[in-house]
Amino acid sequence: MRITRASVERSCAICERTLLMGERPTRYSPNGGTAYVDVCPLCQETALEYGWVKEGAPTTPTVSPERRRRRLSLAALMGTARAPSDRIAPEPILRRLSQPELAIVEAADAFNASQYRRTIGGIAKSLGDPSVSVVALSGVSPDVVVTIAWEISWYQYRIAQDSVQPVRLADRGHDPSELEPPYTSWNAKLGEGGRIVPNIARL
Repeated sequence: MRITRASVERSCAICERTLLMGERPTRYSPNGGTAYVDVCPLCQETALEYGWVKEGAPTTPTVSPERRRRRLSLAALMGTARAPSDRIAPEPILRRLSQPELAIVEAADAFNASQYRRTIGGIAKSLGDPSVSVVALSGVSPDVVVTIAWEISWYQYRIAQDSVQPVRLADRGHDPSELEPPYTSWNAKLGEGGRIVPNIARL
């Protein structure tokens, strides 16, 4: 009789990424109580910045309240905080782009300012450079879909600039052949630290 080990899909409580095989999460309590959640290795520093308590650690958070308040601004929580250095192109160049190009650049800027950039950058360290596409959907104020794919895994993010949470994980999978053709026109690349850079000649 063949005995197989049941697999349990686990995801990170911060970035919502499904943990890869062999990847060991650390358990944290968000409120210092007895309820614990899984946090992937890439988000452990973020968990500490949030003041979450690591399983087995003293119940008093190691992060000072002043630092926690500073790091947990509304913009940081919603992924909208953006440093000027994160912008892909300066304003004069942006004014010369077409409307579809501008939508793609703004979506890339939004992704680069979100917590997902760090997650994707960490995965790329293990799996190498992925294929990347940035596709603007049709409509008056179109959403933009960012797709990042490796041979064994893919992630798709939906970016809505007018939303309270402009960047969200929309879908994910293991086989890139599952992706619809519009999202496999690879028109961007992944730069340092998970930063998305569209392939636009004028940038």
